[in-house]
Amino acid sequence: MEQTALTHKAIELLKKLISIPSFSREEDETAEAIENWFQEFDIPFQRDHNNVFAKNKFWDDSKPTLLLNSHHDTVKPNQAYTKDPFHPHIEDGKLYGLGSNDAGGCLVSLLATFTYFYNQKDLNHNILMVASAEEENAGENSLRGLLPNLPKIDVAIVGEPTLLDLAIAEKGLIVFDAVVKGTPSHAAHPNDDNSIYNSIEVLEWFKNYKFPKTSEALGPVKMTVTQINAGTQHNVVPAKVDLVIDVRVNDKYTNTEIAELLKKEAPCELKERSLRLNSSAISKDHPLVQSGIALGRKTYGSPTLSDQAALSCQSLKLGPGDSTRSHSADEFIYVKEIEDGIDLYIKLLKGFLQ
Repeated sequence: MEQTALTHKAIELLKKLISIPSFSREEDETAEAIENWFQEFDIPFQRDHNNVFAKNKFWDDSKPTLLLNSHHDTVKPNQAYTKDPFHPHIEDGKLYGLGSNDAGGCLVSLLATFTYFYNQKDLNHNILMVASAEEENAGENSLRGLLPNLPKIDVAIVGEPTLLDLAIAEKGLIVFDAVVKGTPSHAAHPNDDNSIYNSIEVLEWFKNYKFPKTSEALGPVKMTVTQINAGTQHNVVPAKVDLVIDVRVNDKYTNTEIAELLKKEAPCELKERSLRLNSSAISKDHPLVQSGIALGRKTYGSPTLSDQAALSCQSLKLGPGDSTRSHSADEFIYVKEIEDGIDLYIKLLKGFLQ
C-alpha cells in the first residue's frame, strides 16, 4: 500500500486506540485492535500477553535484525483534564486523547512504516515490529518480559515523542532507600544523636556529591533526594529517618557501578530497589543515526525513561510528538506530526536498509 493510504489508516487506528482504555496491565482490547491491523494487511503476527509482534515477509536468519518498538499502554488521566480522555477528536489540527502523544502517534507511525517495508525483498536487515504493553509501569509482561521469546536484536528504534529528533542516549534510573540512624529518646531529655539532626549532614552530602564521569550526550549523573520521612509523635525523637534518592544515570556508568560507588561513599545505609533500568546509547557514527542526520535531524540525549532500558543492543529513540505533553492534561498530537513521522521513518529506513 502506498504511503498516503497507510498514513490515513494509521491515524484512524490511533483514534481507535485512544477510544479504548488501556492502562498498564489492562491493554487487552488495544492489543486486539493492533491484531486487526496486521490481519487487514495479511501479516502473520504473534501475541504474548498483551504484546503483539510480527516479522517482515522475507525474514532471513543470516541477517541482523532491526527492532521497531513502541507501546500501547497509558497512564491514567489526571484530574486536570477538561476533555474526555477517551474521545478522539481533531481541533485545529490537534488529535486529542489519552495516549495520543505518549506513545500512540509513534506506535501507529511505526506500524505504518513496518507495513510499508513488510513485502520488500533484499533488505540488509530483518525487521521485527513489537507493539508492547506495560511500558508505563515497567511491568513483568512488558518488552523486558517478551525479549527472551524474540530473535536476537542487533539495533532498535524505540518510538517515543522526540519532536522527530534523534535521541542517541537515554538516562537510566536507580531508586535508593536510605536510612539515617540515631538514638530514640524523649524530647525533654538531652540527645546528641538525634536522627533528624544527623540527616542534615547526609542531605548536604547528597546535595553536593558529584559523579566524576560526564557524558557528551547526557551530561552528568543527576542525584536527587525526593522523599523524607521520620517520627510519629511530637515528644519522641525517632530512631531513624527514611530517605528516597532518585539517581538518573548517564551512559558512562552501569547501574551496578553507581550502586557500588554510592554504597561505599554515602554516609548512611543505602539499598537499591532495582538495577535493571540502565542507560541506553547508540554511536553517532551508526548508519541508522547517520541516515537521520543526512535527513537534517538533530541528535541529543534524553532524560526520560522508555523501553530502551530493557534492551542490551544499541538503540535510537525517535518519534513524532513532544515529550513535554506526555502525562499532561488534554493530551494531544498534531496530525501533521504523525504524517511527518511516517515520512521520516520511511526515509530513515530507506537510507539504512537499502
